[in-house]
Amino acid sequence: MLQLKQIYKVFNEGSLDEKIALNHLSLSLEEGDFVTVIGSNGAGKSTLLNVIAGRITPDDGDVQIKDRSMLDVREYKRSRYIGRVFQDPMAGTAPTLTIEENLAIAYSRVHKRSLKPGVTAKRRVFFKEQLEMLGLGLENRLSAKVGLLSGGERQALSLLMATFTKPDILLLDEHTAALDPSRAELITNLTKKLVEKGNLTTLMITHNMQQAVDLGNRLIMMDKGQIVFQAEGNQKQGLTVNSLLEEFSKIKSDSSLSDKALLI
Repeated sequence: MLQLKQIYKVFNEGSLDEKIALNHLSLSLEEGDFVTVIGSNGAGKSTLLNVIAGRITPDDGDVQIKDRSMLDVREYKRSRYIGRVFQDPMAGTAPTLTIEENLAIAYSRVHKRSLKPGVTAKRRVFFKEQLEMLGLGLENRLSAKVGLLSGGERQALSLLMATFTKPDILLLDEHTAALDPSRAELITNLTKKLVEKGNLTTLMITHNMQQAVDLGNRLIMMDKGQIVFQAEGNQKQGLTVNSLLEEFSKIKSDSSLSDKALLI
């Protein structure tokens, strides 16, 4: 489903601020894989997602979705194949538009012929059915401006908008980090539910070690633009936070990356 082949990206090349963000990184995801991504700040996690989404162009390597290179596909066109939720609940929605108008925009990314009109009676029924799955009562507030929603409600809406069109790839960039614990738990549970329901191929960045252990069928740890540890199958299922930190200690014993840094 997704293949990253020898991705290399350097910022400020040749200067004192030169930073190799991705160092010939390769990764392959099969359909339905749910991969949690961990690592310290500056490890290259967000750059990885930005390269996949088309926001950043790699200096070398290739990004393929369903065996098609995406390098010549601009970010706005990749949105037909890729759903994304950001850390900031304000980033994934239009605050001055209503809930149903936001959903209509997300719907139109895939269903290009459905731009006129944006919301039909049939589509409104569909939107209500999707919103009911969130359990937040938003199906009864279709005409409410999104700017009036709480952070947790907006993030739940962003998650729904990113998933209900069944994208080929779902990118989650620390999408629970800005929420209070109760809302973070809600979004975590919704993520698990929606990903499993749609069998969505997913990459999720998180600094929450318990979340990284509990969610998904694969886990990768990044450092200095490379994958330095990964687990899947029975190994992933057997991971605990303590055992994961032990692995980190073994791998990073001669590096500046500390267990504490991973939890920041």
